[in-house]
Amino acid sequence: MSRRLTTEIAGLRLANPTMLAAGILGFTGSSLRNAVEAGAGAVVTKSVGLTPRKGYPNPTVVQVDCGLLNAIGLPNPGVLHFREEVREVKEVGAPVVVSIYGFSSKEFAEVARAAVDAGADALELNVSCPHVEKTGAEIGSDPELVAEVVRKVKDKVDKPVFVKLTPNVANIVEVAGTAANAGADAIVAINTVRGMAIEVETTRPILANKIGGLSGPAIRPVAVRCVYEISREVNIPVIGCGGINTWRDAVEFILAGASAIQIGTAIASKGLGVFKSVTKGIDAYVLKKRFKSLKDVVGLAHSED
Repeated sequence: MSRRLTTEIAGLRLANPTMLAAGILGFTGSSLRNAVEAGAGAVVTKSVGLTPRKGYPNPTVVQVDCGLLNAIGLPNPGVLHFREEVREVKEVGAPVVVSIYGFSSKEFAEVARAAVDAGADALELNVSCPHVEKTGAEIGSDPELVAEVVRKVKDKVDKPVFVKLTPNVANIVEVAGTAANAGADAIVAINTVRGMAIEVETTRPILANKIGGLSGPAIRPVAVRCVYEISREVNIPVIGCGGINTWRDAVEFILAGASAIQIGTAIASKGLGVFKSVTKGIDAYVLKKRFKSLKDVVGLAHSED
């Protein structure tokens, strides 16, 4: 692929700006390798915690007209048992970002240290899961808690720390600014939007957890707005995530201020080939517009601000 698309995020060098989003094919080393081999510039693992977690009973995912609703419940084997998966995917060379969660700032820091020991090139702090109590969005909705988590993690590790934010807050820009001031190396915007689906014949919520996170095309305008607003206020890279299906979607995020983008739900409908098609389209756009590199495109929508 063209050097025009080479991207650097907090010292991580990506061959192109596409990343596998957390929670999609991130359970095993082999599935993560498949994403890299399909063209992803970097991969983000499933969120892992300090100890194993079963997650919620089925049904955990439901397709709706505008995307997917999920409430999986952060199932994972625990960070210590995830080491082999990280080591396996690192063999293919692309940066490996380990998504982590915790129920306190101290626990976040412990998981972070273990993930780095396992070989993580960077960490993504999941302070935005919308359906697990006492972690995720419950932390991410409080700027001071986010700052505390970031500081504790940065004290423990010397790798880049990304903070994935929830849109389910009154002021996402405030949370992003607080995270940046606490030492975050990049912001990921956004995680899923809280939603639910009800089966009209049975009169019951479909998801076992009742409330889940909506992903897919429906949330893209929300995510683009968040990236646009955040990138105006912070001096660290912003990574766009939410409803990216095509190269046009990706370019929209980049114009809004994203230095890289993450793809998740689109894989369910388009397969892993989406990475190469999006990358090829971005490259053609950069060439058509006669930009020297992708950097020239980042944030262009702000040019008249």
